[in-house]
Amino acid sequence: MPPTLASLVNHSALKLTVRAGEDHLDVPVRWAHVSELADPVPYMEGGELLLITALKLDAEDREAMRRYVRRLVGAGVVGLGFAVGVNYDETPEPLVEACAQEGLPLLEVPRRTPFLAISKAVSAAIAADQYRAVTAGFAAQRELTKQALGAGPEGVLGALAAQVDGWAALYDASGAVVAAAPDWAGRRAARLTAEVERLRERPAPASSVVGGPDHEDRVELHSLGTGRRPRAALAVGTAAALGTAERYAVHSAIALLTLTTERSRSLHAAEQRVGTAVLRMLLAGEPDHARAVAGDLYGALLDAPFRMIVAESASGPAGEHLGELAETVESAAARAGEAVLVVPEGERLVVLAADGGAAVAACSACAAAREAERARPEQGRGDEDGLVVGLSAPTGPTAASAAYKQAEQALSVARRRGRVFVEHEQLAAGSVLPLLADDAVKAFADGLLRALHEHDATGRGDLVASLRAWLSRHGQWDAAAADLGVHRHTLRYRMRRVEEILGRSLDDPDVRMELWLALKATTTE
Repeated sequence: MPPTLASLVNHSALKLTVRAGEDHLDVPVRWAHVSELADPVPYMEGGELLLITALKLDAEDREAMRRYVRRLVGAGVVGLGFAVGVNYDETPEPLVEACAQEGLPLLEVPRRTPFLAISKAVSAAIAADQYRAVTAGFAAQRELTKQALGAGPEGVLGALAAQVDGWAALYDASGAVVAAAPDWAGRRAARLTAEVERLRERPAPASSVVGGPDHEDRVELHSLGTGRRPRAALAVGTAAALGTAERYAVHSAIALLTLTTERSRSLHAAEQRVGTAVLRMLLAGEPDHARAVAGDLYGALLDAPFRMIVAESASGPAGEHLGELAETVESAAARAGEAVLVVPEGERLVVLAADGGAAVAACSACAAAREAERARPEQGRGDEDGLVVGLSAPTGPTAASAAYKQAEQALSVARRRGRVFVEHEQLAAGSVLPLLADDAVKAFADGLLRALHEHDATGRGDLVASLRAWLSRHGQWDAAAADLGVHRHTLRYRMRRVEEILGRSLDDPDVRMELWLALKATTTE
C-alpha cells in the first residue's frame, strides 16, 4: 500500500511528532512538497504532505493561520510538516489550533531532520509500493495464464475473482452470462444484461463502470474481441476501486480472454466450413457421407429430428441482420449444450437445429420480438424491414432436401404476407384459402370470371351466383336450385350459358376446381 502519514510518523529515522490531527494519520501520501509561498494552493494537486518553515508566514496570527490551513484543506493537502529550530523554536500555537480545528494533521519536524529526508522516505515508500504492485501483477498474470491453459475461461474468471477480492463474469455475443466466479456471482451478473448490451453497441475496445459507493458493488465492464463488433464482455465486481495490482490482473484477464475469443472465432470458422460441407451433402441426398463428415461435431444433430431454418434480410444491411440471428441461435445452443449447424449462403442464412431445442426457440423468440417491434407505429418502419424467416417441419437426414424446400416455401409466404416468421406446419395445417389473397391469383380470377360478370351486369341473368350455388352443392341440381329459389330447369339453362360464355365444360373437374377457387379469390379479403 502507498505511504501514509502514520507510516512516516513511525519511521524511526525521521523523529516526527504529531501536534494535531491524530485521527487522520491513515490517509495516503502521494508526495512530499516543500513550499514557503504564502499561498501554495495553485501548485497543489491533492494528496501532498506540505513541508514549511513559515519563512513568509506570520504563524503567530491566528486569523491568518485559519485562512492558510483552510485553503490547504480545500486543495486536498493531507498533512502539514512544520520544521522547528529554523524560524520558530517551537510550533506556533495559532498554527496548532488552526490545524486541530480543520482536522489537518500537523507533524513537527526536528532541526536534525532535513526536509530532503522526508521526501526520500515518501519517494522510497511509493517506489516500493509500485514494485510490490508490479510484482503482484506479474504473479497474477502467471496464475491467470496457467488457468487459461489448463481450465479455460472458467479458470481465468476464478483466478481473477480471487486477485481482486470480488467477482468476475463472462458474457457471450448475445449478452448472456456464459460463466461466473464465484458461483453466486451469476445472479448479480445477469442483472447487468442491459449495460452489456449498451457496451456492445460501442466500437471495441470499450469499457464502462456501473455502480459506486451507494450500490452493493462497483462493476467494471470491458468488451472483448478485436473486431468492430465485440464478441464478448467481461464484468469485474469489487467493493472499491481497483488498485494497481488489481488493474494489472484485470488487463491480463482481458488479454487472455480476448485471445480465447479470437481462437474460438478461428475454430468457429473451421467448424462452419465443415457444416457447409455437411449441409451440401444432405441436400444432395448423401446422408451417409454427411454423417461421416459430421463426426462428433454434428453427428448428434443428425441422429435426432431436426428443423431447417432459412432466413433472408428483407432490406437493409443483410450481413448485420443475419449476423445477429446467427449469434442468437448459436448462443442459445451453446448455453443448452446443443449442436447447431449455421451456414451463411450468399444473402441467406441456413440453420439446422434440433427439433424442440433451444436454438429453434431462440429463433422463434427473436422473430416474435421483431414482429412486435414492427407492429409498433412509433417505430416508423415498413413491413419490408428486417428479417424474413421460414421454418420447416421436423425431419431427418434422408429428407433434408424436402425440409429445405419447406423452409423456402414458408419463407416465401412470410415475404408475401409481410411477416417475419412462418412455420411450414402452419401452412400445412391451415387452409389454402388465405393464399388466394395473392395479387396474381386475384388477377387470374378476375380474368376468368370477367365475361360472366359482364353478362350479369346487363340484367340477363345471375350466372355468377348460380355457378357458386351449383359448385357449392357439388353439381346437385335440386339442392342448388332450392338455394337460389329457381326451378332446376332454369339452373340447367344458366350452367349451359356459363359453358358457352367461358368456352369450357363443367364436366371437367379441373375446370370446376379453377372456377371455385376463382370465386373464392374474388371474395377473399
